[in-house]
Amino acid sequence: MKVKTILVSQPEPKIENSPYFDLQEKQKVKIDFRPFIHVEGVDAKEIRQQKVDLNKFTAIILTSRNAVDHFFRVADEMRFKVPDSMKYFCQSEAVAYYLQKYVVYRKRKIYVGKRNFADLSPLIKKYKGESFLLPTTDKLKPEVPETLNALNVEWKEAIFYKTVISDLSDLANVSYDILVFFSPSGIESLFHNFPDFEQKNTRIAVFGNTTIKAVEEHGLRVDISAPTPETPSMTMALDKYIKEANKKK
Repeated sequence: MKVKTILVSQPEPKIENSPYFDLQEKQKVKIDFRPFIHVEGVDAKEIRQQKVDLNKFTAIILTSRNAVDHFFRVADEMRFKVPDSMKYFCQSEAVAYYLQKYVVYRKRKIYVGKRNFADLSPLIKKYKGESFLLPTTDKLKPEVPETLNALNVEWKEAIFYKTVISDLSDLANVSYDILVFFSPSGIESLFHNFPDFEQKNTRIAVFGNTTIKAVEEHGLRVDISAPTPETPSMTMALDKYIKEANKKK
């Protein structure tokens, strides 16, 4: 069956040269964007109930841009002036670059991993005398605490923001040829909003093994998956599939 419409369960890209826009132009398909989940901040009062005193930490571990935003939001709400001596351990270059929104980069002690959380291990281990705070979501991947515990460092996890299911009721009578998912939370949102969802001819595209598992656990069929050696990105996987599906018979 041909592909004419795609729904990506994420916010619309803010950059003009997004590969999704290139894909839309190249394959003459309509691509809509809609976040199936969104992030909401936890207020300072709730964080205090987690027995978090920002004065006690000398280093912050930042795994995402959300973590950056919500750490500085909470610091502001608590009237905590982040000291210049604070060390920042960022999971990736993208997170470290985003940190510039809040601090003067060249004047701060910032340590950057390559991509995965495990890449930060040698850097954290090198500074094991620090007291680390991990401002995080309520959907933290288990590998993060496992990695930190294995390093035998002093650290504390605190939930600064939560992943919340979005209201998708306005999509009840809308259908797409392909639905694109990037996390198990996206699948959870689909069934929360549409408990009677049946896949039928809808193709499902997923990114990552945990998302594949979530799709299969709900009795759905995975039609397109990434990353693979041949298609390392979702847009490449979609492009390959659409090329085959829309071939003139």
